[in-house]
Amino acid sequence: MKQNQPSFRRFLRLLIIDGICILLLRLLMGIMGCSIPEAPNQAANADVKASQSVVLPIVMYHSIRTGPESDYAITPETLESDLQYLKAHGYQSVSPEEIIAYVQTNAALPEHPILLTFDDGFYNNLSYALPLLERYDMCATINVVGTFTQYNAVQDSHIPAYSYLTVDDLSELLASRRITLGNHTNAMHHQSPRQGCRILPEETESLYHDRLYADLSYLQAFLTQQLHITPIVFAYPYGFDCQESIPVLKELGFLMTLTCYEYCNIITSDSDSLYGLGRYNRAGNQSSAAFFAKILQDIENSRIQTDTAIDMELSV
Repeated sequence: MKQNQPSFRRFLRLLIIDGICILLLRLLMGIMGCSIPEAPNQAANADVKASQSVVLPIVMYHSIRTGPESDYAITPETLESDLQYLKAHGYQSVSPEEIIAYVQTNAALPEHPILLTFDDGFYNNLSYALPLLERYDMCATINVVGTFTQYNAVQDSHIPAYSYLTVDDLSELLASRRITLGNHTNAMHHQSPRQGCRILPEETESLYHDRLYADLSYLQAFLTQQLHITPIVFAYPYGFDCQESIPVLKELGFLMTLTCYEYCNIITSDSDSLYGLGRYNRAGNQSSAAFFAKILQDIENSRIQTDTAIDMELSV
């Protein structure tokens, strides 16, 4: 037993020295305002992830006009009813720029955000929709088709029932600071032969990319030249999305793409969560309560899914 005593004393001395070193390290780091890293806190991580995801419903409007309603046309009274409904239920419209800032920098969004969009660029979006957006303090995105603005609008302008927005009209909309302009293709807003801007069966990807790039970049350049803005939102014609289009869209600087699939979106800090967003088409001949009932249910289901995912992370 005696021959082991020096080893024991040496071990005890080292243990004391280690303890003193650790104590001194903690004191020093405390003075410097630092902290010693600890094991990851699952609850804290889940809170961070939860703060970086938001449920975003998107409504897709088209023409706002007087007369009979249809699948793609509603009256100003119906639009006003929708905006009143959203206000009453605590929803605030947000711009694409605000959503992108949330993704890129975790900038704040309202508790109940909603994105309002208008496709095709009808003149009545200015004559009827803008005054209502101003009255209810809302903003929206209008996705324009190049040929509609450059040719159709000029040939037959300022008839609320069917005319399209001219360049001067677009300038007026931008001046309101309530409107973001999106690209809806320059000359690919057709159902056939390619279904909007989808790749054709006989096209190589390289040829398709060249054709799509030529079309979209033309409208981008036109809007930049005429209005000094370059859209960062792209809406697929008729909602016909296409995976082969994504490299071109990203190359041209589009940060958000819109489809016509009807579902709520979960936006996260991942920039890819902004591609292929779903939208609910606002058809006519139904009340605001009836239209938004499905959306509100989908919002609740999406929140439940998000909460479930967080709970699963906590249990890992």
